[in-house]
This record gives sequence, C-alpha cells and structure tokens, in this order.
Amino acid sequence: MDVKHILVPGLGRRDVSAGRTLREDALLAAAAAVAAVVIALTTSGNGRHPDALGWALLMAAHVPSVFRRRAPVRAFLGLVVCVAPYHALDYDHTAPMAVSMTALYTIAVTGRPLRTLFLGAGVLGIMLGVKFGEGMTEGTEALRISGWIVAFLMVGVIVRVHRQYVASVVERAERAERTREEEARRRVAEERLRVARDLHDLLAHSITLVGVQTSVAAHVLQADPDRLDRAAVAKALDDIAETCRTARGELRATLEVLRAVPDDSRGPLPGLDGLPDLAEAARTAGATVDLSVDHVEAPPAVGAAAYRIVQEALTNAVRHGGPGLTVRVGIRSRGDALHLRVADDGAPPPSSPSPSSSAPEPDRPAGFGLLGMRERARSVGGTLDAGPRAQGGFEVAAVLPTGVAR
Repeated sequence: MDVKHILVPGLGRRDVSAGRTLREDALLAAAAAVAAVVIALTTSGNGRHPDALGWALLMAAHVPSVFRRRAPVRAFLGLVVCVAPYHALDYDHTAPMAVSMTALYTIAVTGRPLRTLFLGAGVLGIMLGVKFGEGMTEGTEALRISGWIVAFLMVGVIVRVHRQYVASVVERAERAERTREEEARRRVAEERLRVARDLHDLLAHSITLVGVQTSVAAHVLQADPDRLDRAAVAKALDDIAETCRTARGELRATLEVLRAVPDDSRGPLPGLDGLPDLAEAARTAGATVDLSVDHVEAPPAVGAAAYRIVQEALTNAVRHGGPGLTVRVGIRSRGDALHLRVADDGAPPPSSPSPSSSAPEPDRPAGFGLLGMRERARSVGGTLDAGPRAQGGFEVAAVLPTGVAR
C-alpha cells in the first residue's frame, strides 16, 4: 500500500489504476472503522455507548470513505448523512473522529481553497450553532473540536499547494529537458550543414582546379610532341600535387570536427588571410586574378564565411569562365560590415539571358554552389547577390556584418 499516494491524492505514481486506488481507500476505511470500534468500546464520558442503531450508523459512516478520491464531495455528504444522526443521538462523539477528519482532509487536498473555505465554514457554523444552542458547556467543547477541523483543513490546503508546486517543478524540468534535446538536435543539424558546406566548397574548388591543371598538362603533351615543354608539364603536375596537398589538409581539419578529436597543431580553417592562396591557386588554373583586400577586423566566423564565398566564386569562375579569364576580388570595410565582390569577365554563352533577367546563366546553374554561398552569408547575418553582369561575365556581391564599426 502506497501511503504517500493515499495521503496525497494525485502525487506519486501516475500509473496507479482505479481498482488499486479503490482497494487502498477501502483498506484505509477499514482501518478507520477498527479504530472507531476500539474507541467506542474503551472510552466513556463523551456520549453514551452505541447500541445496535449506533453501531450501524458508525459503520455506515465509513463506507463513503471507500470512494473519497473518486468523488470527494459525494463521499463527504454520505459521511454527513450517517454522522449527523449519530451525534444527534448522543452516541460516543470521539469514535467517528478519524473518518470525519479524513473526509475533511480529502476535501481540502483535492479541491480549490475556495471550496474548502465554504465547506469548512458551513461545517463549523452548523456544529457551533447546534452546540451553543444546547448550552455553553457544549458550545465550549465544540470550539475545542473546531480547532482540529480547521487544522485538518489547513493541512489539506498546504499539501495541495505543495503538490501543485512539485508538479510545476517536474513539468518545468521535463520542459527544460525537452528544450535541451531540441537544442542539441538543432545544433547537430547546423553542424552537419556546416560540415556539408565546407566539404562541398573544398571538394568543388580542389577538383575544379585539378581538372583545369590536368587539362593544361594534357594540352602541353598533345600540342607539339616533338618539342615537348617538360618544364610546363612539370609545373602543371606540381600545381596538381600542391592542390591535392592543400585539399587533404583542409579535408582532415574538417573531418576532425565529426570525429571530435581536437588537434591544436592545426589551426582553424583559413580566413581572410587565406585569400592570397586561393588567388594563386586560380592563377595556376590559367585565370588572371586581381586581389584587393583592405585591412579588416572581422570575427572568425565572418572571415571563414568570406573565405568560403570567395573560394566558391573563384571555383565557378574557373569552371565556367572560359579561356583568358580575368577575375577581380575586392574586399572593403564600410561601417560595421564587410563588403565582398568577386567579378569575372568570362564570355557568356550565345543564349544567355539579358542582365535584367532573374534567371541564371545556362553555364552558371543555380545549384548547391550559389545556395551554399547564400547560406554562408545568412549564417553570419549577411546578404549575398549573384548574377550575370551587364558587360559580360558573372558577379558575386556579399555584405557581411562584422559588428566592428569603423
């Protein structure tokens, strides 16, 4: 028998069945009935000993207590129907005290304080009115008993308030746990997206450069086999090897995030200070790169976003720009934002749309590259626009807030 669940209805186990609750209340009613019989048999001077009618009323008063948690008010009214004539016939007044106080406590612990107040005031008013009508001695005795009634009602109210407080604490804890789990899932999703973007930018950039450099080496080998320019072939192969080494290092640093194995010997992924390396890599692929970068104080997240945007823009330019490509990369600091611009003069295809058209060029598909650049700009609170230029070529322009006013 769960004593805590009996004394504090609604507190404790949540999986208690109605049948078990009924059995527990029946055991409590039986215990109260046994106590009432013992008191009636052993006490004297507080009313007369019960006869057959008195015993019947006393035992009947304990029956409604079996349903005290199912229907507290109706159980209390059933108790009153039996106890009122019992006391009116002047049977032992102490015997039904346990079941009466249990009923009052149940009313207080299961109902609102206002209901408890009205019910307690009604019980006390009727009892004191009747007793003082019988005489001052009886009225004084009733006042003494009324203290116990008030005490049990107050205990019930206090227990109910405590139960509500515990329930609110448990609910807040469960809500906080759910919030932590949702936040953890959100962070995992953001981290997966960030790693996916890093891998896309890294692999797209490196594979594009390797492809262009391989094409250069193949062209040198096939252009004039009798007068093979070994130096040009060697340089193209060295450029391929260097691109592969750089990609391998960045790939290892990116995958360490997934493995959760920090390595202080390797610094963070390149920021603005890595732009010259990107420009040099594009030059090895045959493009002319004009790099102009102001001294900018930018947070690491903004620097990494700018680096990846320039990397993707250069990759797209080398892939789609055609021969004799010139790319201009400019980074300026204006106010509390970093303004980034990457423009190339690659010749558009004959069927390319007009500059005012919102559709992308056929050879610059709006795939994951442009989407990734926009996501990187939004990740630091910035904006990015990309599209064909009026004079030909393609342009990427981004504004990334730095939070550092100049």
